[in-house]
Amino acid sequence: MSTIVIITNRQRIKKINSPLLKSVVNALLAELEIEKAELGVNLVNEREMTLVNETFLRHEGSTDVITFDYGSPVGRDSRRAAKNKIRLARTLAPPGLNGELFICIDEAIVHAKKFKMTWQSEIIRYIAHGILHLQGFDDLRPDARRKMKREENRLLRGLSKKFSLAQIGGGSKLRA
Repeated sequence: MSTIVIITNRQRIKKINSPLLKSVVNALLAELEIEKAELGVNLVNEREMTLVNETFLRHEGSTDVITFDYGSPVGRDSRRAAKNKIRLARTLAPPGLNGELFICIDEAIVHAKKFKMTWQSEIIRYIAHGILHLQGFDDLRPDARRKMKREENRLLRGLSKKFSLAQIGGGSKLRA
């Protein structure tokens, strides 16, 4: 089975090395033993994230990551997307992990400073967080949130050993 990862850079705050980011995401999926996946990763600015957050989650303001699980019915979300002119890369995929992530670069920069990390590492954390949601993890209860955070930390440590995550911040602003 194949894995399809589509990286779409829709922000102009930071340059992104999309091919490297795609390789990191593929390694993350492999580490989680996900052999069958279709995943869209959208890198957006605060304005677009606010629109997505308010439209789909009905939460005010921006957030770090939003996950859409296309293995679940999302008809209502599709209508809201069309009404608000939000482009979703929804496709029909075979069974397996099938979803789309919206990652806010502005939030990654702010949180990276707060936690003394690089914004590139924060992006990878957000992607891991979204993929874990697609696998059924939740972060609503404190115990589940701790479990999810431990798994994010484990994944980030492993990827940091395999890749120079700082190099994600460079290259073309076009999608891979």
